[in-house]
Amino acid sequence: MERSAAAAVWRLRASGGHRDRDRRQPPSREDGDGDGKKRGGPRRRPPAALPEARVAPLVLLYLLGLRVLAHVAHRQLLSQPAAAGPRDFSAPRARAYLDNLTAIGPRTVGSPENEVLAVNYLLEQIRAIERESTDVHKISVDVQRPTGSFTIDFLGGFTSYYANISNVIVKLEPRRGAEHAVLSNCHFDSVPNTPGASDDAVSCAVMLEMLNTLSKSSEPLQHAVIFLFNGAEENILQASHGFITQHEWAKSIRAFINLEAAGVGGKELVFQTGPENPWLVQAYVAAAKHPFASVVAQEIFQSGIIPADTDFRIYRDFGNVPGIDLAFIENGYIYHTKYDTSDRILTDSIQRAGDNILAVIKYLATSDKLAKSSEYRHGNVVFFDVLGLFVLAYPARVGTIMNYITAAIAFLYLSKKVLQPKTRAIPNLKKVFTAFSLTLISWISTLVSVLTVAVFISLIGRSLSWYTHFYVSVFLYGTAATAKLILVHTVAKKYFYKNTNEQYLGEIFFDASLIIWSVALTVITQMGLCSAFICTLWVAFPLLTKLMVHKEFSQKGATVKFVMMYMLGMFVPYLYMMYLSWTVFEMFTPIMGRSGSEILPDVVLSGFIVVITMILSSYFINFIYLVKSTETTLITLTTVFVVTLILVCSGIFFPYSSDAANPKPKRVFLQHTSRRFHDLGGNVVKSDAGIWINGFDYNGIFHITPHVPEINDTIRTPCEEQAPFCGLPWILPVHFMFRKNWYLPAPEIFPRSPIHFKVLSKEVMPWNSVRLSFEVSGPSHMSVYVRPHEGSTLSTWSLGDGVPVASLGGDYFVFYSHGLQAAPWHFWVELTTPEEHSDGIVSLAIAAHYFFGEDQKSPQLSALLDRLPNWTFSSGWSCTYDLFVF
Repeated sequence: MERSAAAAVWRLRASGGHRDRDRRQPPSREDGDGDGKKRGGPRRRPPAALPEARVAPLVLLYLLGLRVLAHVAHRQLLSQPAAAGPRDFSAPRARAYLDNLTAIGPRTVGSPENEVLAVNYLLEQIRAIERESTDVHKISVDVQRPTGSFTIDFLGGFTSYYANISNVIVKLEPRRGAEHAVLSNCHFDSVPNTPGASDDAVSCAVMLEMLNTLSKSSEPLQHAVIFLFNGAEENILQASHGFITQHEWAKSIRAFINLEAAGVGGKELVFQTGPENPWLVQAYVAAAKHPFASVVAQEIFQSGIIPADTDFRIYRDFGNVPGIDLAFIENGYIYHTKYDTSDRILTDSIQRAGDNILAVIKYLATSDKLAKSSEYRHGNVVFFDVLGLFVLAYPARVGTIMNYITAAIAFLYLSKKVLQPKTRAIPNLKKVFTAFSLTLISWISTLVSVLTVAVFISLIGRSLSWYTHFYVSVFLYGTAATAKLILVHTVAKKYFYKNTNEQYLGEIFFDASLIIWSVALTVITQMGLCSAFICTLWVAFPLLTKLMVHKEFSQKGATVKFVMMYMLGMFVPYLYMMYLSWTVFEMFTPIMGRSGSEILPDVVLSGFIVVITMILSSYFINFIYLVKSTETTLITLTTVFVVTLILVCSGIFFPYSSDAANPKPKRVFLQHTSRRFHDLGGNVVKSDAGIWINGFDYNGIFHITPHVPEINDTIRTPCEEQAPFCGLPWILPVHFMFRKNWYLPAPEIFPRSPIHFKVLSKEVMPWNSVRLSFEVSGPSHMSVYVRPHEGSTLSTWSLGDGVPVASLGGDYFVFYSHGLQAAPWHFWVELTTPEEHSDGIVSLAIAAHYFFGEDQKSPQLSALLDRLPNWTFSSGWSCTYDLFVF
């Protein structure tokens, strides 16, 4: 105590001329201990609180600066000028391939454009490349027309059957041959009514140029490179299945690279690898010149949140081959629309993809590990790029150790603070727990409040107001989330911590955030998720920052210098979170325009914004307790929120855009349908015809009605409960995503190439089973829907692996397609039924879809499509639907 008193006298003398001024200061408030005394000596006057007028702009500029850096990193396509040598990848040559391929037009499976024109163009270019190749290489070409069937659990589960579809396959190998191969895969088909430049003609153009470049090299490869130009990916991965399960070259493949798209141009993201096989990630890390990769994207995609899939699944599940999945993700607003044209893909984007993929292919084709890939199979890997400059990758088991060590250090630091001195352990623990609870309460209340606003916006018909103007979502939901967070802690500071030292509160709320991140790190690591590395960043760097600012903060309190040092220490986790969050928003925001009628997109996006706000605010919550006031900040945020809310409610922000340079269309599908429902005796008991309309987002047809008045809610069609899949001709089993349907009466259609459906036999089998055999012929795309009646069970059939898999809702869905020509389709189903049923044992419906040719659009459908506003992308075709009972 004497030593403490002496130190106090020394400090008083050292203060010199400030002595009298200090005496005039009002008495200090209670510190965090609540007894008015500091541990170890008399109470010191707490430093003055931070001025809001300085801190708020500093934090705002800090976050905006990080956002600018993240934006620059995302838009920087090439980190260095492209090579211009004759044996280097040439984007201009690849662009020529792209332009010629897309000039063919939409390349729907079964159409002459896909099966003849596109195939012939590819063969011509491959032969031209072969003529100019060097003597060290051997090029073999094959055109495959496979027929097969498989079951997939995508979109709730269904079975696929394909016949006579097209694959163009090229093998580049050393003259002496090669036992092992690496596969590069693209697809040249497109969805109906779209040119498919980014998805996936540009990838095929890149592969042609890769083949051209490799074939002219004087250096022989160690292993073969197989280029698969597959002609039926949009038919849910059929061509890749035909290749990997039936082609003789498939047996030599030890790894693959799949080139895909979820947007139009930009950077190609590595969003899936493996399974396991960390050596593949290491190959990408070592070879890619302009890396862009994220294990976070991998875990999001494989969780099923995004309603999409790629050929990666087929090679993994049916070929047992590991690989790398890449996709262009920029501008997903025009993905699978008529705007997906070659002129929207930047040459630098093509060059970047070519540089990366060619380098990785070369690396794999000359790697000893490819031949012994099974020896390097086990173990996952944590990988992520740093602003597109380089990739950090390390084994997941190493990451687990790092994560637990980081969490242990954090818990050790926290326990030391709480448990010393031991006499104050219980009160300290209570105060930390209170701060921890307040932080969680503020987050939960913020989430509830913002989601309430999002639901309100959806209910009044203003959903997707941010679809064309993304920053509207930030001004609406971001400001609301930030204001609510600040408000909760401001109220707690004013009433709950009324007489508590600001410096102590800043410390304790920093510790509360550290506890949350440490717990999250432990839990996510325990779950086995590689994305836990993010939590490691948010624990390790704050601990280092705490060490860095400790002297400044303990001696002078919360000064502007402390704020600057603090933000500098937090630079890495905040910048990476900005970079990662923008990648997520770039992927997810366009998806909201095609996510179906049942998902409230404002709720989803506002939820994302709240989560990002909570993450970014986690280590700034302590600033609320360190500043003198938050009044100006709250008023500013509330004003921005209220003004934006009023503007959104007024409808000034129209969701869609027909801007030629940057279109963001509303997607509408229209099917001119003729339906017939038969009874057990084969008699038609009901028939109708109409144009079935589906809006691909939550707004449905709300914005279309003013332009086409007859499309309104009076023509909403109910579900035909007695028929599988509601009696509607779904091309895919996405009925659970589109429960709002409109059916505009129209004349019956009579296709020039009608479907022929015939029952070949009905056989009584052992064990109370009945086998029904059918023959079907019709257009290139058909769907079969099966619903066993009550008491009956679909036990087996001739499709897939013989085990029927029901879709969501209990009905069975079969997707069928064929190439240019195909023999009639024969299949059988076997049902187990314990007794005779007067109303039959099964309902079976079949739909025929006319995606091209003279039967595609009726005059009525064409006239309706022409009347839709120019901010829509409308895809229309004709179809028939027949329901039978057996």
